Amino acid sequence: NILVVDDDKDIVKAIATLLEKEGYKVFRAYDGLEALDTIMSNDIHLMLIDVMMPRMDGLSAIMRIRQTKNIPIIVLSAKSEDTDKVLGLSVGADDYISKPYNPMELVARVRASLRRYMHLGTMGEGLHNNKSVITIGGLELDTDNKQLTVDGDGVKLTATEYKILELLMKNPGKIFSAENIYTSVWNEDGY
Repeated sequence: NILVVDDDKDIVKAIATLLEKEGYKVFRAYDGLEALDTIMSNDIHLMLIDVMMPRMDGLSAIMRIRQTKNIPIIVLSAKSEDTDKVLGLSVGADDYISKPYNPMELVARVRASLRRYMHLGTMGEGLHNNKSVITIGGLELDTDNKQLTVDGDGVKLTATEYKILELLMKNPGKIFSAENIYTSVWNEDGY
């Protein structure tokens, strides 16, 4: 769940369309106060926010959100001076993207921030205690549901591909010969 906050409705619409194509659920807000309401009443995993907005600016909203939430926050602003970037990062933003932005870079930064949050941050604490989920780098294998995600995106595997990947991920750093893999996965002697 991603919250996009900007007083320019066209920018919010464009970013929402881009992120929805990537499979994310997008919430929209058009000023800092609306952003606070949305964050408090929904389970938001990442926020993209502009700095210059009416009612409550982005930096004030970030400071208020940081009092209770530890989600990734990316500032998306037309202000590209170094002092603006430093100020945004100082009040609690995790990243800063200057407008006009490259859509591919925006999506890559969102993925990277979510990956860090989901695997290394507060959200990931439950994942590492779950023995049915094996996480190595950007790979996450849910052995109960037989599902693989790479950087948060689901990947379809054949049954054999799944078994091979499960064997390798359950034994990180161990080297297997083709014969070992064949024996472990097919439960037959390798030729």
